[in-house]
Amino acid sequence: MKGITQVVAVELKLIIRDPMSAFFALAFPTIMIWVKLRSGKPLPGGLPSVDANVPMLSIFVIGLATLVILPATLAQYRERRVLKRLLATPASPGMLFGAQWIAHMLMALLGTALLIAIGAIGYDLSAPANPGIVVLAWVLGALSLSGIGFLLGAVVPSGRTATVLGLSVFFPMVFISGAVIPRESMSGSMRAIGDMLPMAPAVQTIRNGWEGHAASPVAMLVMVGICLVTAGVAVKAFRW
Repeated sequence: MKGITQVVAVELKLIIRDPMSAFFALAFPTIMIWVKLRSGKPLPGGLPSVDANVPMLSIFVIGLATLVILPATLAQYRERRVLKRLLATPASPGMLFGAQWIAHMLMALLGTALLIAIGAIGYDLSAPANPGIVVLAWVLGALSLSGIGFLLGAVVPSGRTATVLGLSVFFPMVFISGAVIPRESMSGSMRAIGDMLPMAPAVQTIRNGWEGHAASPVAMLVMVGICLVTAGVAVKAFRW
């Protein structure tokens, strides 16, 4: 336990010291919430924009951490032969994945906390109607998207390639799944496409919890399934 705690502490320090990682995980989402809430107009149906955008952008933060920063970190370790040196230690892919996941999720949690603080202080954000569902959606979303990020990071040979692939997956997903553009503002065809993407269940579930609607058991099972399948494949495909 002490060993993985030390690894997590080191990984977290490295993430924070990387200016690009810190900017995209912390500053960029706060800039987005300011840009999106400047007009103050409610969404179609009357829901205050802040009550939709804060939970949506929390999934955006998770996506950045898991689909862009996490695989790039693992690939950089491979590129710099750090992983090869780990072969001489008791480290295993599971331990490495666990430490990386905890460190990156702590960063995503801080980014989410900043979004909530800005929404509450500056834009009269309502408290979540069902905090339990919100927390569960956040955690399941983090697990499911992390599985995809680990799968990328398990095989990609360089940090630059991982960043390009991660961004190629991340940006279409956040725009179509409802993490940036509210589903209420999308056309029916765009919503249908977005519903098939791995990020959509997390966005829909966290919004349901925040707004007081019932969570879909199917959406939660989908997130669990994505996590188990992608993480399992990532461990088997992992290249030192």
